[in-house]
Amino acid sequence: MRPPLLNPLFAPVTSLAGVGPRQDKLFRYLLDRSETPRLVDLLLHLPASVIDRRARPKIRDAVPGQVVTIEVTVDRHRPTPGRNARAPHLVYASDETGDVVLTYFRAQPGYVEKLLPVGEKRYVSGTAQMYDGTLQIVHPDRVVDEAGFAKLTGIDPVYPLTEGLALGSLRRAIAQALQKLPALPEWISPEVMRRCHFPPLQEALDRVHVPKEMTDILPDGPFWSRLAFDELLAGQLALALVRAQLRRPAGDRNAGDGHLRSRIIDALPYALTASQQQAVAAITEDLRQPLRMLRLLQGDVGSGKTVVALLAAAAVTEAGKQAALMAPTEILARQHIKTITPLAERAGLRVAILTGREKGKERRDILARLEAGEIDFLVGTHALIQDDVIFKSLALAVVDEQHRFGVRERLALTNKGEAVDVLVLSATPIPRTLVLTYFGDMDVSELREKPAGRQPIDTRAVSTSRLNEVIDGVGRALGAGKLVYWICPLVEESETVQLTNAEQRFDSLKERFGDKVGLVHGKMKGTEKDRVMAQFAAGEIGLLVATTVVEVGVDVPAASIMVIENGRTLRAGATAPVARPDRPRLGGIDLPAALQGAAGRDVGCAPESHSRDHRRVSHRRGRPEAARRRRRARHPPERPARLSHRPLRRPCPVDRPGARRGAAHSQGQSKADRRTRVKRCGVCCICMSGTRRCR
Repeated sequence: MRPPLLNPLFAPVTSLAGVGPRQDKLFRYLLDRSETPRLVDLLLHLPASVIDRRARPKIRDAVPGQVVTIEVTVDRHRPTPGRNARAPHLVYASDETGDVVLTYFRAQPGYVEKLLPVGEKRYVSGTAQMYDGTLQIVHPDRVVDEAGFAKLTGIDPVYPLTEGLALGSLRRAIAQALQKLPALPEWISPEVMRRCHFPPLQEALDRVHVPKEMTDILPDGPFWSRLAFDELLAGQLALALVRAQLRRPAGDRNAGDGHLRSRIIDALPYALTASQQQAVAAITEDLRQPLRMLRLLQGDVGSGKTVVALLAAAAVTEAGKQAALMAPTEILARQHIKTITPLAERAGLRVAILTGREKGKERRDILARLEAGEIDFLVGTHALIQDDVIFKSLALAVVDEQHRFGVRERLALTNKGEAVDVLVLSATPIPRTLVLTYFGDMDVSELREKPAGRQPIDTRAVSTSRLNEVIDGVGRALGAGKLVYWICPLVEESETVQLTNAEQRFDSLKERFGDKVGLVHGKMKGTEKDRVMAQFAAGEIGLLVATTVVEVGVDVPAASIMVIENGRTLRAGATAPVARPDRPRLGGIDLPAALQGAAGRDVGCAPESHSRDHRRVSHRRGRPEAARRRRRARHPPERPARLSHRPLRRPCPVDRPGARRGAAHSQGQSKADRRTRVKRCGVCCICMSGTRRCR
């Protein structure tokens, strides 16, 4: 039940003056809300920078490129001539020290005359620029009279925007929301407030949205820090509530007497490391507690997470319950079942695998045995969360490479039983994993020790211009009997991304090395992938071209080299799991792409810088960056004073014979000739403006 005091914060933004249905849609997109945003959402949309308008020099003292606020008297107007709508509307103004020209492009008739009446005094704020020896301000940001000038703060916040939403509209809406902010009781302890020098919440919001100093919006300042602390504290409390709900009393507990675990440990060809023993002990203790287990097992590739998960499954099996392990890919699921089965058979543990490949009678048989309790440990992919998969008594859900799954998949698996304990495995602590652990959703066990026999890893970056040297190094490695991975970011050629694809690289390498080259990617059938991987593991294929379909858990002990092409396109953990350090029990890869001998030191392929003819695509709605630049040129945004930018007027880089600069150059030229000049470089030779039209 929400306290009535908070109701004003949860009012819709459409309750504000000037915010109608059109602005409602824009605010939904800007604030990432599926329904009408609330005032609290608007108040927490914080500025990204500020514009300092406190510099108020005389005209002769204005510095070009700086945001200035000057007091001027309007002398005369030179409106846009009727025959040339593209020409600017010029306003000539002055003070006792000099003259300034205020320039407006595509101005509405009568608008500028009303804004700047002749003979009146006005305060104008904008970026000062020099053109033909005269100071000018193009599209001033502020034009106010003396009464309006008294209301200016001198420092304007600049917010992230979306197309169609003006900065002024957003500022006015936030100003109204600040006026409706109720006086809230302090929820942070006085000791913390005093130690951290935090201001009250209302003051923090006021100073961030209406800064009085340039430092008011700095992240390490007291106002921004106060809001960050509130966000962190609210998140901690929300996670504590979620954790309390997830860890509700679990009824019968799931830890047995240890006889199956002892058999598995005795069957291992090596001794568990100290960190593995600690992780098993922590998991066993969680299984004995009257609350559900939520634990993350984090460890480097090859550190022994699979064995720890098997021992956890054995613990619940000793209590007569079932366990399931869900992996993100079929390759990894079959890798797990291959590792687990010999140990499980020695301990008398009944295991099975369920993926999309199991169909018909085989699938029906597995599901019937699972429902009857004849399978103790089921390994699989997303197939485990299908509606027809029914466990007799699921007690433990193990999720491998948990960052590859969403919350919905994890909950779908745990809903297969009553108060199911959860153990998630991860070799790549990407940000979402860090959020889950650092902010309190899970307990953590770490496998920190390096496995016995691990070889040193040598990683190097090589330019694509040296690709032939890398291929030569791969040839020498194949001649020495080594197995090599070649990872590509794409399966096949793409019309939108200029990257090497696996099929193209496979064809080129096959021409060089013949039948020693194999290909694996996600579009192949499961049986075909298994066949190629088996050939690679057996040494029948020496060079495996693949995509990141092999990124998790592929276990080929003899492989010692990896080439990662266009590595900048892959996330941080995309190829780490496939690079399993060499270990006697699991074998693996000595990653990196350590191509010893390719020019003496070659290791792998790193891309060169972007080619100039590539079009950069904006992350927002896939809009080409060039189109965004043209739009900004037509409607220049307000810029923080501390950001340097090129002047609007600049010489044209196209130097054609007989070309003269300045407005007089337009005389005697045809419109077609003018358009040609503009199209060649995007900078007008006639008036030296920075847009694609003549000023």
